[in-house]
Amino acid sequence: MHLVPSLLLAVVGLAPPASAQSSDPFASVRAAMQRMVDAVGSPSVAVAIAKDGRILWEDAIGWANREKRIPATANTMYALASISKPITATGLMVLVDRGEVDLDRPANAYLGAARVNGLAGNADGATVRRVLSHTAGLPLHSQFFYSDRGYAPPPMEETIARYGNLVFPPGQVFEYSNLGYGIISHLIERVSGKPYAEFMRTEVFAPLGLARTSIDIPREVAEFVAGRYDSSGHPIPFFTFDHIGASSVYSSAHDLVRFAMFHLKNRLPDRRPILRDATVDQMHQPVPPSSSGLGFGVFDGGKRLGHTGGMPGATTLMVLFPATNIAVVVLANTSTRPAAMTQEFAIAQQAAAAALPETAAPRLGPPPLPPGLPRWVVTPELAGEWSGTLRTYQGAVPMRLQIKTEGSIQAWIGDQPGASVTNASFSDGRVSGTFAARIPTGDAGRWPHNVSLGLLLSGDKLAGEVTANSTADRIYFSLSSYAELTRKQKSGRSGNTRYRYPCKRIPQPSFSWLLSRRVRHH
Repeated sequence: MHLVPSLLLAVVGLAPPASAQSSDPFASVRAAMQRMVDAVGSPSVAVAIAKDGRILWEDAIGWANREKRIPATANTMYALASISKPITATGLMVLVDRGEVDLDRPANAYLGAARVNGLAGNADGATVRRVLSHTAGLPLHSQFFYSDRGYAPPPMEETIARYGNLVFPPGQVFEYSNLGYGIISHLIERVSGKPYAEFMRTEVFAPLGLARTSIDIPREVAEFVAGRYDSSGHPIPFFTFDHIGASSVYSSAHDLVRFAMFHLKNRLPDRRPILRDATVDQMHQPVPPSSSGLGFGVFDGGKRLGHTGGMPGATTLMVLFPATNIAVVVLANTSTRPAAMTQEFAIAQQAAAAALPETAAPRLGPPPLPPGLPRWVVTPELAGEWSGTLRTYQGAVPMRLQIKTEGSIQAWIGDQPGASVTNASFSDGRVSGTFAARIPTGDAGRWPHNVSLGLLLSGDKLAGEVTANSTADRIYFSLSSYAELTRKQKSGRSGNTRYRYPCKRIPQPSFSWLLSRRVRHH
């Protein structure tokens, strides 16, 4: 799959223009916002719409904090989740414009002792550009640290040492990686000599006039921040990450649409440009083999740019239409789930239509769920016994797969009993699935988890990520280790003849794949 998992802006038709008879051109937007509050139970929703260098409309409904009865406004600060990524990328590009960072040099050139480890390929191929576009070969990763759980994030150097492994060859596949953006925020600190939060405040937020934008929640803005609520409406304790550049930005609808206007190259009198126009354009160009640019998803040949965000207590969307000079943002303080996603896209659709009342606006939204998981087809090149090692940060353990021609897979890790792999699929050369097992590390051992596979087939080798996904009362982590397995040669073959068969690839159900990862990998 080549779509950014937290970034899906599908064109599924044309929406009718807003009624010319309506006395309030944004009535349909307000109605869609109210549906998100009523139908999904989001405590609040904030929306902002900009066109041709000015904010057309901004509003919010509901409660920023239910317990304190604080109403939401367009200036309420929300957790952005993965919309942090285009903001962090913008900060990094400030250093590129200054000549202090070269996008095509290895990220390791800027990281000091905390180096990316090239297990699946040469780490020199993990350039800054590829890290920004999720094509460096870094793994799936998320790790949440809640204020009521008694343990804090390790230094970023430790996270890189434990999980900064290339699990795919650089430049070969797209793999959405929060870890990559944690590495980018660390790189910003190393090169600038400033803490990431300070650099972003002084070099991005202040020059762009984003007074209600911050990294995490500094004391001076705490009163303006919306509380985060789970899908049942319960408050969620504060949490942070070991990948702050991927996930830790807070902003208001007002500020975020102004940030989007900067990327539309709108000139505003109360701010100074922080990047050259050519640098902004470069961020909006996809980096093969992905549809992701440098922090932005790029869709329909660049007609739409954007990013979404999703995690506990945050469902967010930012979309830009460069040709019509329109930007729309939707922010909510409810946990991401299919119903919330559907409603946020519906709001954005109405907002885009209101901004273009004379024409039919392109409809935004995730594609419909497929009728079911694709049929798992085992081709001759997959069938057999595969064995090798799983390399965790605490050492290597044996790992084994048995893939049978009728479609069953058994998996073994270390001396644990074998387990059946469910939801198995083979798409884009990768074997995927989930099974019951334990990853023997201290981090994974904190909470119950299952294990998912993402192994790339290359000849008689399966290699890639094996990920521990927490299954406890909250989402705590998705932590990946590198596995490399080779196929055991079957006895009874005559001579050394090797047979090769064409590989039948069944497409994965992209939207259900997206939903399964968006909350973890926002």
